[in-house]
Amino acid sequence: MTRLHFASALLPSGWCDDVQVIVGDGTITAITAGATPQSGDERHQLAIPGLASLHSHAFQRGMAGLAEMRGEVADTFWTWRETMYRFALTMTPDDVESVATLLYAEMLERGFTRVGEFHYLHHDPGGAPYANPAEMAARIAQATEATGIGLTLLPSFYAHGSFGGAAPRAGQRRFISSIDQFAELMTASRKAVSSLRGANVGIAPHSLRAVTPDELTAIVPLAEGGPVHIHAAEQTREVEDCVAWSGRRPVEWLLDHAPVDQRWCLIHATHMTATETTALAASGAVAGLCPLTEASLGDGIFPAREYCDAGGRFGIGTDSNILIGVADELRQLEYGQRLKHRARNMLSRGPGVSTGRALFDAALAGGTQALAQACGGIQQGARADIVSLDTSHPSLAERRGDAILDGFIFAAGADAIDCVWAGGNKVVEGGRHRLRQKARDRFNATIRSFVA
Repeated sequence: MTRLHFASALLPSGWCDDVQVIVGDGTITAITAGATPQSGDERHQLAIPGLASLHSHAFQRGMAGLAEMRGEVADTFWTWRETMYRFALTMTPDDVESVATLLYAEMLERGFTRVGEFHYLHHDPGGAPYANPAEMAARIAQATEATGIGLTLLPSFYAHGSFGGAAPRAGQRRFISSIDQFAELMTASRKAVSSLRGANVGIAPHSLRAVTPDELTAIVPLAEGGPVHIHAAEQTREVEDCVAWSGRRPVEWLLDHAPVDQRWCLIHATHMTATETTALAASGAVAGLCPLTEASLGDGIFPAREYCDAGGRFGIGTDSNILIGVADELRQLEYGQRLKHRARNMLSRGPGVSTGRALFDAALAGGTQALAQACGGIQQGARADIVSLDTSHPSLAERRGDAILDGFIFAAGADAIDCVWAGGNKVVEGGRHRLRQKARDRFNATIRSFVA
């Protein structure tokens, strides 16, 4: 049993002072507000819940910053994708594990305590399944076990190169599966994470480019009631190609033809009409937003103000993992809206309401739902995922309540994070993950061959 005491903590009911948190077997077993510190309590000043990165492609952390030189033609998502394919074709299982281990340590240092790994690098470099179909998934599981981050594994079904069942491209060969192969992969993936406390498994039909309607119908039951994640409407060309194929836009098609409900998470959903925006909000699904990646790739700006006004739910992800941080993603989300609408505090819930608090609460609830967690936040019965902030940081000093979140998101960022508990284990102290140096050394040795 671990006993923690915080001078102030953000609970589901709001900010409370003198909060004692008791943790047993990785779960919060009791919370008492207004508690006098006791002998044996580990004492800290300020606690907020850890958040989920609901969308990650771990292997892409290895190529962060390596696609920033302009080519002979205009650079877009589609040219970046060719660089990503070349990178993906070279990675061994050991490479994936070392890259993922550093990534997950960085996530924990920067306020993420759970990851939704949208995992599509399944096969060997030639495209043949490994003897263990979940060899690559097992390496993801090992990286989460080593670092302590919570895992929702989302094996991705990828069968085609474009809409209408087009043949896959050579660069996609490590992703491609038949329905039968994918069923075997799902079974093996569940086995790979079975020993991880609190881990769960869903499915991720990659996109309507990669999955036909019949295949989508066939694989959704393989989620066995778990979450269903799918990329949708990330790029304008994707929308145009979808209309040419089906007469419908991607989000429109999914809402008309797939059983989209609270279990579903539509990743990006950047390009929607007003009608689609309202309909997605009404569906109960979560929009999985990855603002830093969407900005990096030139995707566009999600209609967040309109979606939130319609009651839509969202969470945040780190996608290509070019830069990791809870505060960074939330700040970029708000700043994108400010640039689009040329106004400030766009995602605040109303006059006098903290924008930081509105962003944080929405991302906590959306991430909890999208990764199928029974409850989130600092409350009894939840996984003990807690982040303590350094109140001596200049952007947090002398602040209380929601002003702390505004300072953290808009002025401090990861520099203000002191300790992190994931599943009740303190994995970050003084802002450093316990494996930081070891993970960096291993990553650097791995990546040397890719950048030589």
